[in-house]
Amino acid sequence: MWRDAMILTGPTASGKIAVALYVAVRIGAEIISMDSMASYRGMDIGTAKPTPGERARVPHHLIDVLDPWESASVAWWLEHALMVSQNIQRRGKRVMFVGG
Repeated sequence: MWRDAMILTGPTASGKIAVALYVAVRIGAEIISMDSMASYRGMDIGTAKPTPGERARVPHHLIDVLDPWESASVAWWLEHALMVSQNIQRRGKRVMFVGG
């Protein structure tokens, strides 16, 4: 399922993105967001989403994929995270889950 995946977790705005970018660049990883609010478009205040520049350095997934009126659940996230991680691994990249 998620072989060789890395997980980086911690409180909002604690520096996870900086660490994740540093590691992801060095090991050839792509980032899957575990932040429930980062999934929503327009929910930028208080979520500490990665900037467009940070997203350009390393691909980020499951960010800005839902409109605020759409609902998500743990089951929704697991289904999408599995599909994304399989695609990442097929491309020969490592998976890094990041969120708090």
